[in-house]
Parts: sequence; C-alpha cells; structure tokens
Amino acid sequence: MSGYNPYADQGYQANGAAQRPFETQPYLPTDPGPAGYQQATPYGRDSPNIQASAYGGTSDPGYQSQGHGGAQSPGYFPPQGQPGTDDSGGVGGLTSQMGEMGLGSNAAYRSNKKKNRHAYHNLDQPTVASQAFNQSMGNAPQYVNQDGTQQVNPGHAYAAQQVTPAMSQFPPQNGPIPFSPGLQQSPSSGIQNTSVPKPVLCGPGVSAQGKVDPEQIPSIPKARDSAAQYYLDHIYPTMEQHLPPPGGIPFVAQDQGNSSPKFARLTLNNIPSSSDALASTGLPLGLVLQPLAPLQAGEQAIPVLDFGDLGPPRCRRCRAYINPFMVFRSGGNKFVCNMCTFPNDVSPEYFAPIDPSGVRVDRAQRPELTSGTVEYLVPKEYWAKEPVALRWLFVIDVSQDAVDKQFLEAFCEGILSALYGNATYATNSEQTDGESPNGKLSLPVSAKVGFVTYDKAVHFYNCSENLEQAQMLVMPDIEDSFVPLGSDGLFVDPYKSKSIITSLLRKLPSLFSLSKNPEPTLLPTLESAISSLSATGGKILCSLASLPTWGPGRLFLRDKNDLHGIETEKKLFQTEHPGWKKLAGKMVESGVGVDFFIAAAGGHASAVSGGETFFYPNFLAPRDALQLFQDIQHTVTRETGYQALMKVRCSNGLQVSSYHGNFLQHNFGADLEFGVIDADKTVGVMFSYDGKLDPKLDAHFQCALLYTTAGGERRVRCTNTVASVSDGASESMRFIDQDAVVHMISKEAATRMTERPLKDIRNALTEKTVDILAGYRKSFSTSYPPGQLVLPENLKEFSMYILGLIKSRAFRAGHEPSDRRTHTMRLLKSISQTALSPFLYPRILPLHTLPPESGFPDPNTGHLIVPPTLRASFGRIEKGGAYLVDDGQTCLLWLHSHVSPNLLEDLFGPGHTSLQSLDPMSSSLPTLETHLNAQVRNILAYWGSFRGSKSGPSIPIYLARQGLDGSEFEFARMLVEDRNNEAQSYIDWLVNVHRHIQMELAGQRKREDGGGGGLGLEASLAGIANLWSGKEG
Repeated sequence: MSGYNPYADQGYQANGAAQRPFETQPYLPTDPGPAGYQQATPYGRDSPNIQASAYGGTSDPGYQSQGHGGAQSPGYFPPQGQPGTDDSGGVGGLTSQMGEMGLGSNAAYRSNKKKNRHAYHNLDQPTVASQAFNQSMGNAPQYVNQDGTQQVNPGHAYAAQQVTPAMSQFPPQNGPIPFSPGLQQSPSSGIQNTSVPKPVLCGPGVSAQGKVDPEQIPSIPKARDSAAQYYLDHIYPTMEQHLPPPGGIPFVAQDQGNSSPKFARLTLNNIPSSSDALASTGLPLGLVLQPLAPLQAGEQAIPVLDFGDLGPPRCRRCRAYINPFMVFRSGGNKFVCNMCTFPNDVSPEYFAPIDPSGVRVDRAQRPELTSGTVEYLVPKEYWAKEPVALRWLFVIDVSQDAVDKQFLEAFCEGILSALYGNATYATNSEQTDGESPNGKLSLPVSAKVGFVTYDKAVHFYNCSENLEQAQMLVMPDIEDSFVPLGSDGLFVDPYKSKSIITSLLRKLPSLFSLSKNPEPTLLPTLESAISSLSATGGKILCSLASLPTWGPGRLFLRDKNDLHGIETEKKLFQTEHPGWKKLAGKMVESGVGVDFFIAAAGGHASAVSGGETFFYPNFLAPRDALQLFQDIQHTVTRETGYQALMKVRCSNGLQVSSYHGNFLQHNFGADLEFGVIDADKTVGVMFSYDGKLDPKLDAHFQCALLYTTAGGERRVRCTNTVASVSDGASESMRFIDQDAVVHMISKEAATRMTERPLKDIRNALTEKTVDILAGYRKSFSTSYPPGQLVLPENLKEFSMYILGLIKSRAFRAGHEPSDRRTHTMRLLKSISQTALSPFLYPRILPLHTLPPESGFPDPNTGHLIVPPTLRASFGRIEKGGAYLVDDGQTCLLWLHSHVSPNLLEDLFGPGHTSLQSLDPMSSSLPTLETHLNAQVRNILAYWGSFRGSKSGPSIPIYLARQGLDGSEFEFARMLVEDRNNEAQSYIDWLVNVHRHIQMELAGQRKREDGGGGGLGLEASLAGIANLWSGKEG
C-alpha cells in the first residue's frame, strides 16, 4: 500500500502535502437515469457517448454511466496497489518451495525460472474456431464480430479450452468442427485429443523458513473473475467446446444440440467406458439438473412445440423423447433411439426423407432435432387434472409475535409489492401498478390469488370484485379443518380485485393488533389450504413468525445443548411428527407446493413438495424487511411450474443409482414428484455402470420434466446432454466439470445429515478429497516425484470448495443452532448452480480502493466494469478499509474502525463521518449523487442479477462495523481461508491433504474413523463406485 495512509489527517496527503479536503467537493445535481438507477456524470462532467454493447444494445440500463474522465476524489482513492488482488503468481512455483515440510522434491527437480511460475495457465494451447456457430447463429449476430468471426484472445486461459470429441451421430449443423493443431481425428468420435495433459504443479509453497507462501496456492477469486471477464465478450457454443463455464458466473450459451450447462451439467464430459476406470479417478459420475433455469438476455428462448393429439415422437422401448442425437434410417422411415439403440417406425405425420448423408431434409426446420432443450405441449393423456393458470394462496400469520415483530406488516407490504409493485418501500416511483421491476406483469393474466390468515383460528377472505370490501369467514374448529368458502370467492383475479386486496392487506396489521393470540396453529391451516387447492393444484406462500405450538401438529423446541456433537444430533435435522409427514405427501399428491417465510423453525413440507424456505433468524423489521420484500417479489415473478414429474434416462451401460434434492419419491426407480418446481431448483442424479460403454459411441442423458406452467399449459421440458466415451480415464481428466463435482458432493453430504453424525460427514469429505487427488496422482501424473502436490488442471480450486463446504453452517464443528443447520441442509439440496460457488467461497470486494472506472459501463462494450475480488482471508484486509462480502445469501458491508470519514460520507451522505453515526438497522444505501455511492449500487445490482433464489434488483446489505456489530461474527465465518473453530485454514488444509496423498502413494494411509463408514454409500446406493470411502457402519 505504498503512498497511502488511511490514518492520515483529513486534508493532507500521506506524504504531507496539503490537499483539498474531500468534504469540500460539492454534490452536484444529476439528470434522472433509467429505472432504478441514476444515469448521470458524477462531479458535473458530461456523460460520454456509450457505444453499442456486444449484446446489440446501448449501455446496460441497470447501471449508472461513468463520467467522461471524471477525476477521482482525494481522500480514499489515491493511486496505489491492491495487495491481495494481484494473484498473478502462478501455482507452478509451489513445488520448488516444498522441501522444508516434507512436501517437496529434491533439488534435481527444482526450477528457478520465473516463467515456470505461470505454467499452470497453459496459455499456449491451440484454439478451435467457432465455424459452426458463426454460420448458424441465426438471429443473434451481435455476439460475433462484424466480419462474422468470433474473436479469440490467445493470451486468455479460457480461449484455450480443449474441445471434446464431436458427437458421433451428428456433426454440428453446418459442417464438422475444423481441424486444429494438436488435435487428432478419431474415426469413432470425431475430433479427439489423444495427448495426455501435463499435470499442473501446485501446492502450498514453503519458504526457507518453513512458512507457506499464500500467493502460490490456487485462487478461487482469480479463476472466477477471469472466467467472468472472458464470458462478457464470448459466447459458449455447447457442441464445439465441451468444458462448460464455471457455474458461479453469468454467461451466454448457444444451444447447438447439446443442452446449455445452465440446464444440465455432467461431472465428467468424457466418461470412462468401465466402472474400474472411473473408480481409479475417485470422481462421482453425476448430472446436476436445473430444468427451468432462467435465460440470460441475448439467449434464444426455449422452443415450444405442439404435435397435436399424437404427442411428441418417442422411443417405443425406453420412452425417450425425440432429440438431436437420434439417427434416421431406411429412407427416413425409422429412427434409432440414442438411449437404447432400438429402431422405431416413424409415423406418417412425422415422416420426411433423408439426404445422402442420412440427415432429414427438414432438420433445420425442426427445433427438436437441432436444440438440446425444447418443450412439448402434451395431449390429455399426460394430464392428471385439467390444467389451469397457477393459483397462489397467501397464508399469513397474524399471531402476537407476527404483530409485535412487525413481521405481519412487512409480509403484507411484500405481497403488495410482488403483485402491484407499489409498496411503500419501492424506490422506483415510475413503476406501473401491476408490473414487476422488469416491466412485465407479476402474474399471468389468468392467474388467481387467495388470502388466508391464522392464529388460534383460521380466517378465509372473500375478495370478489363485486364486493366493496373483503369478507372474513372464520374456521374455529381446527380439529376438523374445512374450507368455509367456495373457490370462486377465495381465488380472484388480482388485477380486477386490486382495490379490495390492497385495502385488506393494509388493514390486517391494525385488525389483529388488539386481538393478540400468542400461539399459531399451522398444520390445520395448511390442511385447509390444501383442500382449497386440491381440485386444481397451486402454490402456497406461508409466513410464520413463531413456533406453531397450538392445536394438531404443534411443535416444541428440541434444540438442547446436550444433543449437539453426539450420535443423536441427526434427529434434530428431520421431522418426526407423523402429521407433518402425511401433510407433505398429501401436498405433492394434490399438485401443491409451499414456500415458507419464517422467523422460527419449520420447513419440512416445503422441502418435500419442491418449495423453498426463506429463513429470517432474529427478525427485525427495519433491518430485514427489504430482504423479505425481495424474496416475496422473486418468488412470485420467477418461472414456476406445478404438478410436476421428472424422469431421467441414460444410455445403455449406465443406470440411475440415486437422486438428491427436495422432492418426493415413493420408491427407488419411481418418477420424482414435485408439488411445485421453479427456476432456482436443482436436482442431482448419480449414475452407476450396469455394463460397459462402447468407446465408439457417445453417452447420452435426457431429463424429461412433465409440469403445468404458471399460465396453465401442460408441457414436457426435455433436456438432452451428451458426453464422449473413452477406454481409459486419462482423457476424462481433461473434461472434469469442477462445479458439477462440488455440487454433487454437496448434495450427497446434505442428504446424509439425517443418517450420519456430522463428524463422520466432515471426515468423509476430507477422505473424498484425498481419494480424488490421490487417484489423479497415482494414475495420471506418475512422472513427477512423490513429494510434489500435483492437481488436475480442472480441479485446482476443488480443495478450497470442499473446505468451504466443511465450514458451512450445515457441517461446521462447534455449536450451531439446529434450525440453521437444517435450513442450510435443505438449501444445499436444491441450491442453484450460480448460487453454490459464492455460498462456499464468498466474494470480497474492497471499496476504499475502487478504481474510478469500476462500477460503470464500459464505454466501448456497455458491460459493467467489475473490479477483481479478494481472497477470503483476514490477511487481505487492510486497516481503514471498507469491504463488501457476499455469499449469495447475505451481503455484509464490513467497515474497519479507522475507515475514512470521507468514504462514509460519500457512501451514506453528509453527516455520516463515523461508524457510530451509521444506523445499524439500515439495509440499503441511500441514492446519492456521489461517485462511490453510484459505483457500489451498480455493483450490488450486478451481483443481484445472478444470486439464484436471492436474486433481485439490488442486494440488501447489513452493516458489520468493527467492534460494534454482532454481524462481525458472520464476517469472520465468511473468511473461509482462515482457521476458525476446529476447521483448518486453507494452507493447513492443503498441507494435510498432501500429507495424506503421500501416505496413500506409500501405502501407509489410514482412513479416519467414520471417514467413509459414516456415510456408507456403497451399501445403501446400488452401483456407486468409490464416491465415499469405507463400508456401512
């Protein structure tokens, strides 16, 4: 931090030269900007002309424009380096520093050449031109250069992605992938790269004093930021490059017949042909599915196809749906299933001749033959009930705690905001009533809503448009629940009855402020709600402010200190009440799901029915209301389906061995059932071998989701994924999807929480990490000395992600309330792909050193300029600093005790010059006409666009002032590279893992007690080879 002294007296530079104090800079007025953001030049300069962005438009409307040459204000933006942000030190130099701790090799293998420190980047790999994509881009030419080619930066790590074997059934639509140096043709699978990749040398560097150099260990922030920057200007073609982008960043995918990684991710995009070869890697063979994942701006919409009463063509043997990898023969009269190889007759209605190459002449006009993800409208034989538009039932807690905590008032305001966008908290005064912040109606035109409140009794409301005000009907008999109101009165059009609904929700807090009943009854309320939706299905949004301790299904506090850390602790993570188990099954059977918004314990019904639980521990309305508003808003506006069934099919030689997620499955092999499913939910599928795969053929996977859309259409969404097959596992190591591997292990571990002690699960995660890295070391990097830690290129950050998982609230050692553990367990089982990465390794962004151009659109591309993030370690925190820390669920603003008063005033407004002057209950930044304030709000808006179920127009922030706020403990927990509780630091973890790898290579490794036996996967899940070590205990 040369040249910068955060403790210098205000009005003087660090070197003693006088300067103009920052507070004398005037706050100049600015012009109004796009919806939600000011579009103005700070400090009175003219706005630049923003050029057209790479996505075909001008600058992103969600961000404030940067001033043309706007001078950076003095005080906390002096020119300086950013320790911790420069992670350019390659991990290749680690092995030359590992001798003092028994981790390195002898001097014969050392190299002191500085260029070798960057060997792990592998920058000189050949690239493959996007010929097929450039010729078939269709209506999205804005993603390529004006000359029709996609520009590749040869110096960027992501420009050097290897290309897997092309799919053997069909080449890309407009010709084969062009030959590239270093790639050899394989007659069976198109293009193969037969050379074994050079292993990446990386490990904990050890100095002459025996200290580990943290600069030499793999960095998640650097890898994540580098990928995000690359995919701002590059698309991901799903057939040409078969190693997908990281899961935690936004990217644009071009569907070329293989589904986008947003919908499906394989742990291995090249699969070994035998179970023994897979076992040598220690890796799981799994598929992470997010079938309703949201699309990014610029991506083509999912095709919706209607085949009339005949329905979509399907294989007669395995019932797989038609897809781009089925082969047509006999002049077009037969198609061969790519799953089971059965030849099927083509119906006369679907017949088309084939050309000499065997491709249907109408292939280009058939989206089901060219797109990896499609939807089919299905005939009545697929219906369980008459499909109608989704019915939303808002079930509102009006008990004493809900009133006293202002949870009732906040929930009602959140409903109004979600339906009409005009709640009192809304910051966009120009938003049209009935529209969400994106300008669309919050609900489909034909959707209906209903309202129920409950305390010791249950109250139903008739909000028919022909009434002057809502009518309340009370169900006092909670022992025998029923619905005292017909569906025509309970469910109404939210826009025709807007005045009545608005009046009701405004009056509810005052209506129940006098008649306070301290104990709510939840189970009978939900039983009545299910009865009202049983004929049609629907979704329930339920608030709960305190533990439901009245009537049938009442719950009691079970979280006793004497149950923590022992064998019986697992009982705290599951529901033992038979009434709640029966209710959850009845929900799914009726096509109903529930989302809970709770400030107390609960959530079993939401987990089984496919819903979600939003948890607000220690709810305080001034602090937490904004997060509650945004959660309700996102829940109502995201894509949602109901009455859903899911089936996953795979090629001959493989079989589904287990599913992981929040759903109901009556018995193994049955379809997965969901009351509701939304855009943020994922399901993990594990596969095992029931034979041997043919290396001459590809492996195929198809997920079919039968569901009813929110608009009332019965559809099947088909997601098709393909992977190449190789004889051994060496080729497979080139195409590991690190995010998918971490995702599958996370889901598997969360599933085991109700079966095994937490200590056993933590040990199993450690043993699994050693198994994978030792498997690579033994089988695929034998040319390196045993003392070197060698990591696969695509698993460099794997160890840190697993350490983050061990340190999460679900598995961490020490005392943690069981409600928090249970909530995290359910979250991990269904968390979206974009949300998992920051959840395991938070983003940390320094605000006191933000460059002046950061947080504003790039004048040339229109993309927001996002500065690099820091490693999650207190060693990267500077005195006098201010940091945003976001794990995808909670965003903290940590402020050092000596933070600059100028910075505080620029963030929070005049008069806020000390930590004590800030409101600890605030959860958002004020809209100010200052450079830094606009930068931070724009960055928060950018992060908020890809946070999974916590996505929103911005991110609520919580203050963590050093030495003042309890949220500092949460800040310390998010520093996952540091030692906390019983968990090791990142460096110690790598040293420990490496020591176990060396013992494995020497045949001296002893597995920790409970390491694998505590999970017992081999015995409980048929055919999963070597996912966790050990046997059933």
